[in-house]
Amino acid sequence: MQLSGKNFLARNLSAEGRSVFQSVNPANLEKLGPDFYEATADEINRAVEEAHRAHEIYRQQPPQKIAEFLDQIAQEIMALGDALLKRAEQETALPQARLAGERGRTVNQIKMFADLVRDGSWVEATIDRAQPDRKPLPKPDLRRKLISIGPVVVFGASNFPLAFSVAGGDTISALAAGNPVVVKAHPAHPGTSELAAAAITKAAESSGMPPGVFSMVHGRSPEVSLRLVRHPLVKAVGFTGSLTAGQALFNAAGARPEPIPVYAEMGSTNPVFVLPGALKTDAGSLAESFVQSVTLGVGQFCTNPGLVFGLADDGLNAFIQKASEFARAAAPGTLLYQGICERYDEGARRLEKIPGVSVAGKSTASAKAGQAGALLLVTNVETFFDQEALREELFGPASLIVRCHSTTDLERVARELPGQLTATIRGTEDDLANHKPLIDLLNQKAGRLIFNGFPTGVEVCPSMHHGGPYPATTDSHFTSVGTAAIKRFSRPVCFQNFPQSALPADLQDKNSRNIWRMVDSKLTQGDL
Repeated sequence: MQLSGKNFLARNLSAEGRSVFQSVNPANLEKLGPDFYEATADEINRAVEEAHRAHEIYRQQPPQKIAEFLDQIAQEIMALGDALLKRAEQETALPQARLAGERGRTVNQIKMFADLVRDGSWVEATIDRAQPDRKPLPKPDLRRKLISIGPVVVFGASNFPLAFSVAGGDTISALAAGNPVVVKAHPAHPGTSELAAAAITKAAESSGMPPGVFSMVHGRSPEVSLRLVRHPLVKAVGFTGSLTAGQALFNAAGARPEPIPVYAEMGSTNPVFVLPGALKTDAGSLAESFVQSVTLGVGQFCTNPGLVFGLADDGLNAFIQKASEFARAAAPGTLLYQGICERYDEGARRLEKIPGVSVAGKSTASAKAGQAGALLLVTNVETFFDQEALREELFGPASLIVRCHSTTDLERVARELPGQLTATIRGTEDDLANHKPLIDLLNQKAGRLIFNGFPTGVEVCPSMHHGGPYPATTDSHFTSVGTAAIKRFSRPVCFQNFPQSALPADLQDKNSRNIWRMVDSKLTQGDL
């Protein structure tokens, strides 16, 4: 497929803007054609208006048809073949093996949502039958379910050009809930985005979906993003990226005459607490796994373990020594785009200059342009509390180890940390029992607690929660990974005393779809 560089407005390609840009291969800084056209205000307006019109039709589609549409998207993504992987490799410098795995994850999560739609129980149908003879007042017949909300804007993420981008979890969960989607492609991989957009557009057409069910626009200017969020017909936003950008979108959505939710995942330092029992067996093996986690994907995962806390003793010293050796031996890697590299270098220099912070280990091999090497810093708990910059995320292959003096220090750290996507505990079952107050504090700070693992790697399944208290996300109630992600883009509606003929099929006495329903406080698949 030859790339056009144009915006996808429903099923029409459009290039009305004068502002163009090209993607850049981060491995050699060469520009990649073609020119990509930044969407104009008029093009953005048309995309959202098409989505609004499509919602009236799309939300009425039978679940089976929506599921077939999602399955068709998965097929079209796979049909792109090596062209998708090659373009993604050129635009991100991620190895093809990693991208092939990510494509598999993308396709599997699309199929997962298709199965979820077919099953139908996600609508949380709840029925409380009338009790006309109840005293002192009769009880009405009440029936509740989740429904779609309308056009959703999704922002592609830089670090997952497939799984968190155009055909990623935000887009697919919104479509699964019955909502049209307008995607803002990430400017670092616009060609990859266009290929995925073409696949979704083709799937929509072959599945008989309304044209406006999907659109995609390009743009590097923040104004493109803000115009999308401020459009009065947009009902929700999905975003994965930096705290600065996520906060700007959140503020813009909140300032609208009709505020809308922005489900933003904005990063995390993902603290690791190394308890005494963890270091008694094999500090070297633990250090090796830790550095592998820090450097995985050149540290460009939102679950990268950026902070480690342990009690200052011989065990922790041995761990630091071994981790430093592995960090020095780690080869530099190419970051996703030049802006990330510049911010990483600047942030690393700033942290290294803080009094009380020392470099324990650093990649000894020279980093080429666009590359970053592993960096392991060490400090004490007093400096950590005194320097706010040490609590901020440094996106890249870096981590800070903090020497604490007591369990009280560990608990104070947990109490004062901002919200996190993950928190990890390394230790034994006895450690868990002996540090119960610490574990209880971490429950309040993170969306996912990990025992004797590392946070990199997010399983895509119904029980996963990929979210956490602010500033990790803007709403800790919701996840961006797993089937529960669909709840972000739905809302409940209750029908009171409606006749059977006017009720949605999910709420009628006859359970024609055989879904799980809560009837008079009991879960059942039966008819009433």
